[in-house]
Amino acid sequence: MTTLPKTPRSTTRRKGDRASHDAAAIHAVLDEALVVHVGFIQDGQPFVIPTNGWRVGEHLYFHFATGSRIAQMMGAACELCVTATLLDGLVLARSAMHHSMNFRSVMLFGQPEAVQDPDEKGRVLAALVEKVTPDRASRVRPADQKELAVTAVFRLPIAEGSLKARSGPPQDRPDDLTRPVSAGVVPLRLVAGDLIPA
Repeated sequence: MTTLPKTPRSTTRRKGDRASHDAAAIHAVLDEALVVHVGFIQDGQPFVIPTNGWRVGEHLYFHFATGSRIAQMMGAACELCVTATLLDGLVLARSAMHHSMNFRSVMLFGQPEAVQDPDEKGRVLAALVEKVTPDRASRVRPADQKELAVTAVFRLPIAEGSLKARSGPPQDRPDDLTRPVSAGVVPLRLVAGDLIPA
């Protein structure tokens, strides 16, 4: 699939020129993001839980303790709204109103599916290790049967959603351009430090 279909839930209502349904662009954000936020409603109360999310093919995967609130909800095939956001820069304008951020964000909708097969669980959990630290999954001990039994793994089809992004300099008004204050973009990036041995 090269583009995700536009649906009422995935159609951007404000600044639609910043939106995309391009599957490759959505995959790229999901592949780079280390944290996703999973939203659901339980007994009329909304909850949003930050967690690992990792893509394998056309699915986004999550793992939780089997007894957790979110695992119980996902097991009941509830509706989810999942977001992933990458912050690329602080946009500093010459007016308070036009400060902004450069970002890439993805919002997905759908019902999760439980991964029951132990072999599939093992494969996708190894893919999480690879995402976090490439070339590591083959060197560490894989999850054993007991560990797999207490780990709930779910997949969400990447079938309904969109990407929204902003890039570039501030959008100053012409009458603000002579204001004697710096303006521009402060780039941001996540940088890993050196390993602290355990």
